[in-house]
Amino acid sequence: MIFCDIELSRKLERAEGRANADFVATRARLDASVGAEWMDIGGTYVMFDGVGSPCTQTFGLGLFEDANAEDLSVIETFFRERGSDIFHEVSPLADQELLGLLSERRYRPIELTNVMYRPLVDIGTSGRPETSRITTRIISPNEFELWARTSAAGWATEHEGLADFMFDFGSVSAQCAGAYPYIAEIDDNAVATGMMFVHEDVAMFAGASTVPDGRKQGAQNALFEARLDHAAKLGCTLAAMGASPGSQSQKNAQKNGFQIAYTRTKWQLSGENDLRMKDTEQP
Repeated sequence: MIFCDIELSRKLERAEGRANADFVATRARLDASVGAEWMDIGGTYVMFDGVGSPCTQTFGLGLFEDANAEDLSVIETFFRERGSDIFHEVSPLADQELLGLLSERRYRPIELTNVMYRPLVDIGTSGRPETSRITTRIISPNEFELWARTSAAGWATEHEGLADFMFDFGSVSAQCAGAYPYIAEIDDNAVATGMMFVHEDVAMFAGASTVPDGRKQGAQNALFEARLDHAAKLGCTLAAMGASPGSQSQKNAQKNGFQIAYTRTKWQLSGENDLRMKDTEQP
């Protein structure tokens, strides 16, 4: 039995924070003009991936070390010097003094995320029929544009104007060191994407997107099965992901054995503009 305590939260938040930090490092390698960089301040991962990027935020605030005003001031200066709004993803198991400190500094909660996990034991065999037309695979090194294009096509119908942004975002994701970009195909046509990052013994799932014509055919379930099996073979003991409460992403995860560990809150410094996406997964 795995108990939802501070040690589990540290494991899950560090895995997601590490995935974001790897993304920022990849952005810096591919496009130095963005000025992407990250640092560790008092156990908090502080990341800048350009103004408006969903990776421009912190992970782990008050979770690995007690929160204090001095560290917050350093973090806020980091973002302000880069012209960015200030966001913190905060676990409910973080130092409880942090809530008062954030309120005093004019932060407000703007978003909730269900952090979900599944122990990687008894994965079992696929529940899909042998006649299923869906196949899954990790893309080859020269297919990152295919992965990004497929991901963007799924997002474009749900969020107007996001196609170009998601193509750029997906292009970086698919080239991250240590990333496993998966694609699902029906009759050799790409219909869905899924991503897996591995940190220590945790496999972090993200990047779920399905093109309109490929929906409701089991593509995302197939991608879950493939990634769970691969993570177990790599020696991971946990799989994890984040989803908006009540979203299709949460339902898909629960169908595949995930459970909610806790609900995390995103805090924004008042007066800053929030122009970013609200969800990292899409049905």
